[in-house]
Amino acid sequence: MVVEVTESAEGAVSAGALGQRERRAMATLLIGTVVLIAAYWLAWLLHRSLVASETTMPYVQFEDAFPMADGWLALCLLAGAFSLLTRRRSALLWLLAGGGAGLYLFGMDVLYDLQHGVWGKGANGIIELIINLLTLGLSLVVLRWAWTRRDGLLLP
Repeated sequence: MVVEVTESAEGAVSAGALGQRERRAMATLLIGTVVLIAAYWLAWLLHRSLVASETTMPYVQFEDAFPMADGWLALCLLAGAFSLLTRRRSALLWLLAGGGAGLYLFGMDVLYDLQHGVWGKGANGIIELIINLLTLGLSLVVLRWAWTRRDGLLLP
């Protein structure tokens, strides 16, 4: 059985189940994001100079405060991917939680970076800017995708 999904001018998806291909594509994006988060923390722990834009104690302490928040974000994204692939209604919850967590982390990180001029500190400052932009972009994509497909995500 094929159920057609149509999008209105406002971007909302009308009643209809989401296709497995669409669910798989978003799940792949979520899992890829989790892999990037894990890679960042492996680099931070094993070869900090690859990702650190500063070596000052306040900067290191600031970054060391993020593993739990990034862990929560990764958990939300993995739960969202699993829920999408297994067609669970909880996908909407996990996608909204993950998108919101990403925006919160973006806000905290950007505020620190602006206050301390991190983006202007060489190649690693540019890496930090790219991380910030990716966090913002991916968070907004996940939130918009989930919200505009909420009816389809809540169907069994």
